Amino acid sequence: MQFQKADSVLDKGKGISGQMTPKQGDADSKDKDYTQHNQDLQKEENTKTKPNDNEKEKREKELQDLLRQVLAYIKDQNLEAQVSASDTERGVAITLNDLFLFDLGKADLKPASFPILQKLASLFPTLNSKVSIEGHTDNLPLATGSPFKDNWGLSFARSLSVLRYFSDTAKLDDKKFIATAYADTMPKVSNTSDENRSKNRRVEIIVLRDGLAPIATIK
Repeated sequence: MQFQKADSVLDKGKGISGQMTPKQGDADSKDKDYTQHNQDLQKEENTKTKPNDNEKEKREKELQDLLRQVLAYIKDQNLEAQVSASDTERGVAITLNDLFLFDLGKADLKPASFPILQKLASLFPTLNSKVSIEGHTDNLPLATGSPFKDNWGLSFARSLSVLRYFSDTAKLDDKKFIATAYADTMPKVSNTSDENRSKNRRVEIIVLRDGLAPIATIK
């Protein structure tokens, strides 16, 4: 009996594959489904993280209304020498002179500052924004015997005192506020004279346009 040579079913060395090749139509369909799924997830994520145009317009209107009301209050109460307000890139910034709020080297609020803080407290609840309260000092070291270690401690204690007025006295939600300390690291003008240093000693209350304030390290 004679046997004829037959060709091998498998190429030498390639073995047997455990995968089956899908039909081209099935592969295209799965690719389209996967792509659509990813697009749907991205749309959902964008909706969660990015405000739509109507929300941005509403927030911007709230900020401009706030600025007008604060400026009107400052003018009506003749507070131009102690308080200012402006529209900045970060949001509406309300700047209060340190001696209007505190005694020299102290962090306890003066009663004279209560009316404007109460006015601000009456405006904040309707705003869909975070409020950053930021303490600043000049570059002079603290006097001997100060209860604070340095200007970092003083600036943070001052911002915290303002925050606690809003949360404890005015009964606003403390989650709306951020207390931040900058000491003398962000002067408005150079610390070259008593007049300039007095401008640098301040608390800024910033109703944020978007996002959060950077947090300074307390040393």
